[in-house]
Amino acid sequence: EQNIFLKTTNVPVTMKITATTAITSFLILGAATTIPTIDAFAPTFLTRISQHAPSTSSTSSTCLLMALDSSMKERLDGIRRSYLALTERLADPDVIGNSNLLMQVMKDRSQSEEVVQAFDEYTQFETELVGAKELFQEAGDDNEMREMARSEIKDIDAKLEELEERIKILLLPKDPNDDRNCMLEIRAGTGGSEANIFAGDLLDVYRKYMTDQGWQVTMIDSSPGDDGGYKNVVLEVKGDSVYSKLKWEAGVHRVQRVPATETQGRVHTSTATVAIMPECDEVDIKIDPKDIEMSTMRSGGAGGQNVNKVETAVDLVHKPTGIRIKCTQERSQLK
Repeated sequence: EQNIFLKTTNVPVTMKITATTAITSFLILGAATTIPTIDAFAPTFLTRISQHAPSTSSTSSTCLLMALDSSMKERLDGIRRSYLALTERLADPDVIGNSNLLMQVMKDRSQSEEVVQAFDEYTQFETELVGAKELFQEAGDDNEMREMARSEIKDIDAKLEELEERIKILLLPKDPNDDRNCMLEIRAGTGGSEANIFAGDLLDVYRKYMTDQGWQVTMIDSSPGDDGGYKNVVLEVKGDSVYSKLKWEAGVHRVQRVPATETQGRVHTSTATVAIMPECDEVDIKIDPKDIEMSTMRSGGAGGQNVNKVETAVDLVHKPTGIRIKCTQERSQLK
């Protein structure tokens, strides 16, 4: 930020300029003047002129660059009207009596709540900015009052810029799955027992994070490791915007450390795979028992004589789709 003189006028001004600015239009406290040449270039963005200038014009001294133009403000006004309409629907007896509809209305309202709050705050600061500029113009020769108004304008400008960036981010298109619950699977990779321990450490980290977020966590399946940890574990996670916060965790995670199972102090590299799957919509499927082909077999493996003598494993095949399900975990065909 520099004080420079314009060639067409001898008016000292404070401005910010970018090297990429080709055509610059200035607003000197109410008197609009186009400046063909200037004496200084700075690597920041032009915002406004904030010192002495003629004040004969009644034109409002608004900000030179406004990220939120009229079309953007109309869009935000529409979002705010929808938000208020949804708020009113929450008091509708028909909505209150229908739990599914009530949840949907609350979900739609929560999606726009943060945008509306940011826009309301932005509007409030705009009003304060107008008041500060009027104070600056009415200060006359009172340098102390002018300096106080100039400082207030600078502070408000910084807050407006911050809110503009925040609103831009909030208006970006969202992943349609962001608000869904999800299934989280952690599977040990290369590294043997240390990979199992690492998978268990990842599980502990995710559980602590989920607890902090207030999410509901249910363990669907798990396979413990021989020396601790897990070979494989599957969690069902329910809460607010679960998938949007966990989807970036999907992939292969690696750790290099001296494992607890190491006796000679050598560093081992182990991996674990994390899969994040969004919850699917519930659908009603009718399966004709005639389309199911069932066969039984012996499970084998651990379990003593029972699994070797009794056919406890069940194999189901859905003929139209070819989907096959095989279960060997239980000691009974009925289970």
